[in-house]
Amino acid sequence: MATVPTQIRIDSDVKVQANALFNELGMDMSSAVNIFLRQCILRGGLPFNVELPKYNETTLNAMTEAKRISRDPDIKGYSSLDDLKTALLSE
Repeated sequence: MATVPTQIRIDSDVKVQANALFNELGMDMSSAVNIFLRQCILRGGLPFNVELPKYNETTLNAMTEAKRISRDPDIKGYSSLDDLKTALLSE
């Protein structure tokens, strides 16, 4: 089977993460893309659903609060689970 070079544009962070994943699976980017394209052909479309997530109001509020907490310098953070356990047990 003849192969042809193909160029695609990919976000650099996505490429790094995808390459790391594919390496763990024992394949390279080219093999993964070929698998994806073959699945598209076999299924006559994308091999997964493409949809916008639908979050309820409670989830959206929790996400907003988590973002606020993560950016608040007055909120104590912990660098390890042991530090967190120690702080919880000392209260």
